Amino acid sequence: MAALNVAASFVPFVSINDCARLIRTVGHDITVEIESEPGCGKSSILRMLREQMGDEYEYVYLDCPTLGDGDLGMNIPDRDTKTLEFFVSALLKLDTGKPLVIMLDEYLKCDKLLKKMFTRLMLEREIGDRALPEGSLVFATSNNRSDGVNDTIEAHVGNRVMRVKMAKPNYITWGIYATNKGLMPLLRAWVAFDKKALASYLQLSAEDLRDNPYIFNPSKPDQVSFVSPRSLEKSNIVIRNRALLGDDLTLAALAGTIGEAAAQSLLTFALLEKDLIPIPVILRDPMGAPLATSAGAVMLTLFHAVDAIDTQDQLSAMVRYSKRLPSEEYRAVFFSMLCESKRTVKLAMQNADLRDWYKDANNRDLVN
Repeated sequence: MAALNVAASFVPFVSINDCARLIRTVGHDITVEIESEPGCGKSSILRMLREQMGDEYEYVYLDCPTLGDGDLGMNIPDRDTKTLEFFVSALLKLDTGKPLVIMLDEYLKCDKLLKKMFTRLMLEREIGDRALPEGSLVFATSNNRSDGVNDTIEAHVGNRVMRVKMAKPNYITWGIYATNKGLMPLLRAWVAFDKKALASYLQLSAEDLRDNPYIFNPSKPDQVSFVSPRSLEKSNIVIRNRALLGDDLTLAALAGTIGEAAAQSLLTFALLEKDLIPIPVILRDPMGAPLATSAGAVMLTLFHAVDAIDTQDQLSAMVRYSKRLPSEEYRAVFFSMLCESKRTVKLAMQNADLRDWYKDANNRDLVN
């Protein structure tokens, strides 16, 4: 009998959107535990599910490391029956009559005694002797064990849940998110320009990781400020107010948020703003307007344009201008923002040039 030839397989990291889709699909029956490196947006999954699933459900956020064993419920004496009755905390919203979506955030960092109660919740959909309403979903989040932040799981517990690795967003997917959130064009353009900013230590060679001073690196235990989707978003208020803060205070504030190397790089990149081509100039004459003289200034111009486009005529003008750019990659980033931004997606889908690009398989892969 011929030996079975089993090819080596690679289990993929999945996007945050796919994590939410997985929870919606199977979360009634099995607890999905989402794992990723710090600051990648795991905690925002509950908000995403609320937006997708609506008010048929009650949504419960439990910050597991901050809870004690009495915070979910406790046994209360009943004098009449001389027994103990289990009372569930109002945190769990069991009395609304709606099915629940419960997020156990940072589950693997919680108190050991509390894990026993959570284990029953995750496996049996019960808390104490109270069952969750029919149709309830439970999911959990944690960091990767390789992150070195004390997230451990026992084999018998891990065998009861579905553990899924969530990918760190790349510069395009984060750029779409940041555009929809209204983050500053300078910040979005820097991330798209310097792709090291959103690299993952899990997917870099040892040499590339040594050469990346921006990102989370578990081999540097003293590193507390680094670039992540979370810290990038928190730095937006600094960028927005840098004229009021001045150079020194802006640098100090950014260094304390995204790390010194990233702060220096971002402010150096900001010097390119003087080379921006004004968007009104482009819209008036897209075929005659000058092109920016550096790649960074091109990227800045395009991200400012994403925020400025309000009409189909303006969009068509920017499409004509962008086709004069020497870099197909920058054009793909620009078109991706237009096609995925909530503000411009309807305009983009009605533009013939953009529709043709969006249907192209290679460029569509860039968006996904």
